[in-house]
Amino acid sequence: MDNYGLLRVAAASIGTKTAYPGWNANWPIRSLIDEACEKGVSILVFPELCISGYSCGDLFGQNLLLKKCEEQVAYLAEYSYEKNMAIVVGSPVPFGGRLYDCAVVLKDGKVKGIVPKTFLPSHGEYSESRWFASGRDLLHGPEMTYAGFDCIISPNQLFEIEGAAFAVEIGEDACCPIPPSSYHSLAGAQIIVNLSAGNDIVMRDIRRRRLLSEQSSRTVSAYIYSSASGDSSQDTVFTGHASIWENGTQLACSCNSLMHELTVADIDIEKIDSLRRKSSTFAAVTPDGIPSSSYLPLYCQTFLGKGCCTDFSKSLFRSIERHPFAPESELEDRCRKILDLQVKALSGRLDKIQSKAVIGISGGLDSTLALIVAVLAFDSLKDTAGSRWARENIIAVTMPGFGTTSRTKNNAWDLMKALGVTCREISIVPACKQHFEDIGHDPAVHDATYENTQARERTQILMDIANQIGGIVVGTGDLSELALGWATYNGDHMSMYGVNADIPKTLVRNLVKWAAENCFEGASAQDGRRVKDILLDIVDTPISPELLPASESGEIQQVTEDLVGPYELHDFFLYNFVRYGYSPSKIFFLAGKAFEGIYDEDTIKKWLKTFIRRFFNQQFKRSCMPDGPKVGSVSLSPRGDWHMASDAWSDDFLAEL
Repeated sequence: MDNYGLLRVAAASIGTKTAYPGWNANWPIRSLIDEACEKGVSILVFPELCISGYSCGDLFGQNLLLKKCEEQVAYLAEYSYEKNMAIVVGSPVPFGGRLYDCAVVLKDGKVKGIVPKTFLPSHGEYSESRWFASGRDLLHGPEMTYAGFDCIISPNQLFEIEGAAFAVEIGEDACCPIPPSSYHSLAGAQIIVNLSAGNDIVMRDIRRRRLLSEQSSRTVSAYIYSSASGDSSQDTVFTGHASIWENGTQLACSCNSLMHELTVADIDIEKIDSLRRKSSTFAAVTPDGIPSSSYLPLYCQTFLGKGCCTDFSKSLFRSIERHPFAPESELEDRCRKILDLQVKALSGRLDKIQSKAVIGISGGLDSTLALIVAVLAFDSLKDTAGSRWARENIIAVTMPGFGTTSRTKNNAWDLMKALGVTCREISIVPACKQHFEDIGHDPAVHDATYENTQARERTQILMDIANQIGGIVVGTGDLSELALGWATYNGDHMSMYGVNADIPKTLVRNLVKWAAENCFEGASAQDGRRVKDILLDIVDTPISPELLPASESGEIQQVTEDLVGPYELHDFFLYNFVRYGYSPSKIFFLAGKAFEGIYDEDTIKKWLKTFIRRFFNQQFKRSCMPDGPKVGSVSLSPRGDWHMASDAWSDDFLAEL
């Protein structure tokens, strides 16, 4: 059974009874262990001091309480036998004449290790140092016997389960300037677990979420946080917080829970490893590079063996983003930011060379977005007299060919006029017919020569007009087309500045729609047709290169997604292949979950094979692509982001799928 690099983890919320270890261990902790086992959890994390309760105060000085805690840890260690799960509980642990606030790691019927808290907070009259010593005195990893088991007690520990390494920090450890988890991650921990007992006050939940998000992002790790609930209400309120994070993103959360419950998520260890390998800043800092006087110089590693045998194909505690380039939850902000980046990039290039802009306008999505960016760029630029650059210096050229429909042509003309740019129409039909005659091609044969002749003729016209006026050709091709090589080499593949080069097709559509609703609300063409209405009609137009003749009724016959596959699938494949380096089989698995009920497995596999073949075979087009602004985490520019041989073989990738 393939786990696809996933590991199921859980944070437990329990209402503890203060100074009652027997009840805590035998009722809420044991019952949640059983539930976690049924759900296939491999790492289960309980709150800080969950065996004793956090608010015992001076009762921590009572030998009876400490003895009962040790007995219950021994009981839970025995209960962990054959559970195939690492269980992390919080308990006070005496050692060397001192008492430590500890996390105890249990598995296979044994205590596998004990991790003491390092940074002890002082909140008003409640100072943990009154009862506990800091774990910084135990960095060398001494051995001890606890609950009948020989183990190491030290903050410097890694525990490996199912090939994934996790480390522990406790409560306030996460709040210090350089948390222990920063060093844990550099030592190889892909997962950080935090047993906490932070009481709730106004706004603390917001600060906590921000801290956990930033720390999991900074350490490129998964972070499992479990905080106490119930406990004492004498001067504080413990409402419980359990959350699981992955590289800054919250996977699951349970807040203000006074119930006994699990917060479960499937974390992607393969994703974490991939992001770390690609991060030059993460790789630049290693434990060997840390000065010897720094915290946590050495680590002990304990191998815990197998976790639960989880069938992720049947259940998945993880949300798979169907449109990773255009997630619904942040689409508004993303569109605003990306359009701003495109405008700043183009205006910077135009200002530097003091150039006019030439754009081919088809009435389709890509050229529309390029025109929008050009107009906004010109509006943002000012000459030496302080006047805006005139939109008339944007030369927009529509070039109808054999497959141009009235809908796209009318939209192109209406949009150009409404935006106040210089409009030109040059039919490519006569030139293409002459070219067919020159090379001896039968125009009735609608092959690649027939189609590519039109694309190259359009590019030639734009380049020559740019030479005439001293301008540059602003390219319209997008990231999805670059990935698939869905462009005519030295045709629409080429420009002098590819303003859409980093924008995938699923995002192009959203950007045009966002611009329609936010940038051009009041503008209209001379016939009264609003820019917004024109743009929204373009958004609804089927994607097509329009290189084959239209139907008898004038409708588009050459629909791109019928030929090459749905762009939402290809963009999903592209993001996961390039961003995380996932194998084809894992991408297939994730796509099946993301598009369940939309595409069946055969359809997904068919287009994934197409993606792999085209991505490899069409690299030569990307090797010589023009300049263009980077706006996201996935880019195929050969100058800084994607280096790949043009004759790389795809056989192993196709075979693996």
